[in-house]
Amino acid sequence: MRNDGGTSHGHGTLRRRLTRKVLPALAAGGITVAGLSGLSAAAGAAEPGHAAVDVQDRAAGTTARSVADVRQGAAGTEFPTWGTGWVVHAEADAGSAAVGTLNKTAPGADRITADYQVDTGRKLCEGSACSTYMAHLTAPVEGFLSVVAVDIPQDSLPGVPVKGGETPPQQPGGTRAEALQRAATWLTANNGAQVPYSQTDFWTDGYRQDCSGYVSMALDLGAPGPNTVGLTSPEITTPIAVADLRPGDLLIDADGDSNTRHVVMFEKWDDEAHTSYTAYEQRGGHGTDHRSLTYGLNDTVFTPYRPLKYTD
Repeated sequence: MRNDGGTSHGHGTLRRRLTRKVLPALAAGGITVAGLSGLSAAAGAAEPGHAAVDVQDRAAGTTARSVADVRQGAAGTEFPTWGTGWVVHAEADAGSAAVGTLNKTAPGADRITADYQVDTGRKLCEGSACSTYMAHLTAPVEGFLSVVAVDIPQDSLPGVPVKGGETPPQQPGGTRAEALQRAATWLTANNGAQVPYSQTDFWTDGYRQDCSGYVSMALDLGAPGPNTVGLTSPEITTPIAVADLRPGDLLIDADGDSNTRHVVMFEKWDDEAHTSYTAYEQRGGHGTDHRSLTYGLNDTVFTPYRPLKYTD
C-alpha cells in the first residue's frame, strides 16, 4: 500500500489484476435490489475500499477482471459484465420494475450494449465498487443497468453519452497560484492540523478526503470531484513532458486499483538538476502533506498532466 509514501511503485512491479466476487443479494437504503448480487445503495457516500490512495476502484473478489474488451458500433458501445444475477430495470432507478436479468448462469456470460447513461445522483455499491450511473441498454435486454455490473475500472461508461443529472466536469478559469493556495488550506484546515485521509469521508467543503478529492478541491472542480482516472480526462487535463512541469501541474498514476492509483500537485523543483520536487499530496496514514517527492522522475508509472482551466 502507498499509505505513507514510503513504498514506491518500483520498476518491474507486477500490478495485481482487480477481481470481483458475487455476494448474496440484499437491499439497503430502502431500495429493493432483489436478484442484483450484493448491490447496496449509499446515497451521497464515497466509495469504500483500501485506505491507501484513492477511491472509486473496483472490488476485490474471486472472479478475475477482463478489464474491458470494449467494442463500438452503430447501435452503441458494447461492454463485458461480471458476476451473475444483475437486474435490468425499466427506468434509471434501481427501485423500478425489473425487465430482465443478466448473467443468469455464468459470470460474464452476457455482454451489454449501451447507447447512453444517466447520472442518477444515487450511489449503488457492490463491495468497494460504486457508481451513480445507470446505463441504457439496447441489448441483450432493453432497459437500465447499474454501471457497477460492468467490468471496467471506471465508475461511468467511457465514451458513452450522459443524459440528465450530469455534473459539469470542470469550472472554467483560475490561476496556478490560486490552485496552490487552495491546496495549502488543507494543511491547517483541521483545527490547525492537516485534513485526515479517508476514502469514505467528505471534508466540510464537500470534497472527498482522498488524493483525487484533494486535487479536485485545489483545482476548484465541482465537489466531490472526479476520481484519479477522471482527472486524466481530456476535458480536464492534457499530458505534458516532465521537463515542462510548472506550479499547479499534476503527476498522476491512473493505473491499477486503489492500492496504486495516486495524484499529487507539483509546486516547484527542489534543485537545478531536477532530481526531486516539492508537491502537495493527500496520502493515507497521514493526510494532507507538502513535501519533496520523486514520483515520475525515475519511473514511468506517474505521468505529468496540465490542467486546462489555468488562465496563466
